[in-house]
Formats: sequence, C-alpha cells, structure tokens
Amino acid sequence: MRIISITNQKGGCGKTTTAVNLAASLSVNNRKVLLIDLDPQAHATLGLNVKSNLSIYNVLSKITNKKAKLEDIIQNLDTNFDLTPSSVILSTIEQELAGEIGRESRLRETLSSFKANYDYVIIDCPPNLGILTINAIRASHEIIVPVEASRFSLEGLSQLLDIVNLIRDRLNHNVAHKILVTNFDSRLRHSFKILDKIKWTFKDQLFSNIIHVNVKLKEAQSQGMHILSYDKYSRGAKDYFSLAREIITQEKTPAPSIKLPVKITEKVISRPIEKIILKPEIMQEKLIAALKEDFPQLSEIIFSLTAPDAKEVYIVGDFNDWRIDDSSRMNKDRDGWKKRLNLETGKYRYRFVIDGNWTDDPVNPIKELNPYGQTDSLIEINPK
Repeated sequence: MRIISITNQKGGCGKTTTAVNLAASLSVNNRKVLLIDLDPQAHATLGLNVKSNLSIYNVLSKITNKKAKLEDIIQNLDTNFDLTPSSVILSTIEQELAGEIGRESRLRETLSSFKANYDYVIIDCPPNLGILTINAIRASHEIIVPVEASRFSLEGLSQLLDIVNLIRDRLNHNVAHKILVTNFDSRLRHSFKILDKIKWTFKDQLFSNIIHVNVKLKEAQSQGMHILSYDKYSRGAKDYFSLAREIITQEKTPAPSIKLPVKITEKVISRPIEKIILKPEIMQEKLIAALKEDFPQLSEIIFSLTAPDAKEVYIVGDFNDWRIDDSSRMNKDRDGWKKRLNLETGKYRYRFVIDGNWTDDPVNPIKELNPYGQTDSLIEINPK
C-alpha cells in the first residue's frame, strides 16, 4: 500500500484538485484507492458532494463523544474509489494534541492498524505546516508538492522541504518527494521561464507530466464530481490520467506465484493408486488429453519497438492487467526493444511505456480510442 500526501502550504496551487483527480485516475487504472481528506476546510469532501455525520476527526480525536474507526467513516464514491471525509471540527485537533506525546504520529498509528486492501492511500493536507500536515508526512511513503509556475510558489517550497528534512532527522522517517507543476498556462511566455527554472532547480525530483490550466477542472469541482466523471475528454482529465500512469510506472510488483490447475491436482490426488498404473502409451495419451483440457492454446507473439534513446521500456495491456513490473519489461538488442509473450486466442489492447511516457505502437495501424481520449493499439490472436 503506497501512502502519498499531497501538500503545499500555499493555497490555490491545485492541491485538493490534484488529490481528488489523481485518486480518481488511479482508480480507473484498476487500483483500489482511499482518499483521506485531512483539511479542516473539507474541500475534497465538498468537491465530491459527500455529506457525513462522522469525519476523520472522530478517528483521530480521543475526546470526541462519537469515537469511530477509520473503516466506519469510509464513503464509497465509485469502483475502486473511497473517501474518508473531513469537517470543520478537525481544526480543533491541533489544540487537542498540543501537549500529547507522539502527537505527530497519530495518523500513522491509525493507518498501521487499518486492515484494508488498498493499493494507494492519497492524503489531501491542509494549506499550512501544522500538526495535521506533519501527521500526514509522518504517515506517508511519498509526498507530491503541487507548484504553480510562479515565483511565489517557489519561494514557499523551501519551507516545506525543511519540514520534510526535520521529520527525517528528528523522527527517523525518510519520505520521498516530487514536484508537480500545476495551473500551467501555455499561452504565457512567463510560464515557460518559470518552468525552466523549476526543471533546473529540482531536476530528478520533478514529474514529467504537468497539469495545464483547464476550466473543466473547476467546473467539475463545482458540480461535486471528479474530472473523469465530468468530462473525461478534457485536457484536465488527460493530464491527471497521464500523471496516474506515470506514478503507476514506479510500482514494484512481485511476479505472481504459479499454481497448478485445480482439475489436474484433483485427478492426481483423488484417483486410487492402482488405477494410475497404466501402460506408458496410455499414460501419454491421457496426459496430452488432460493438458488440452486444462491449458488454453497459446501463441507466441513478438512485440518490438525502435526507441534507441530510451533507457527503459515496458509493454502493458489487457494481457497483464496494465501492470508495470519485471515481467512486462522489454529487452534491448541492436535492433531495438523486444518482448516475447505467449497469449491466448482473443483481442488485446496494449501500449508501450517509454521512460514513463505512455504511447501506442507506432507501426501498428490498428488502434482504438480508449475512454480517456487516448489511443490504444490492438492485436487479435486467431486460433491455430
């Protein structure tokens, strides 16, 4: 479970917009996501049109009359997408925790005892560097810092990074951080100047995807919806969908263990010993028949890509649930990148991931528009 905080003490940088729409974009990529609204202003809760009598305050507080567990307050929003709502009473938590030992680890302790099968927990932090933000950073593996392409956003960023370093030194908790450029207006020359400065300053700590100014993002929020539900073909939807894919490329998923088919196991175990002592030719015939029955017919397909400057290339698609791991990494030789896959009969959508950037197959003319305004390449495997 990857826990990611979205934080910046400067308001208006797209923090809540990023938390809501990134969580939604991860969920449509077959990842189970929990969005925690840790902002007393409850913008994520209101922006998703959620009303609840209980909030994250009832989980973190020890003096509330309505004490609750985290699983008690979770609201389901969509397939793979859940929310823990916030409320204005959360603003009293700093005073409540002021003299308590371990106050900076309250959220971490809550998540440590939380038994749920989420791939991602996204935390929307308040726009300050108070105890709630420190709790979020302490509980997280990573933080994303939304930064506008403006001078004032850069000046406030150093204070946040100081807090990250302080948590590392005082609490022995190292958290990775990456910068996300938001509210980028490509019509302004000034925006490109600031973007160049951000790239030069942060280099490897910067997402390759940026979030452009898009009125649809504000319209979606005012309608109590995330952008993929409001207008999945908008620029904002494409930006956050691409950001989610970039984050997914950083996953490290172990290869699944291989299990014998249940039918074959049952035949071997349940059959009396005297009945399996057969002539070799009969045993061979029965084995072949069993294999044909229990194993699908596979065809070896070689995928190739010419990308001489690429450092790392993956192939993902319907055949591997669009997951990026060691099994989907392509191999490079003098002719380019290649990957051999054994596929069953059927039709598959697929894409290449080149150094974190998703693209369709440039040499395959058969393509199909996906629900997010992008194109997937298609391949159909016919029975032999």
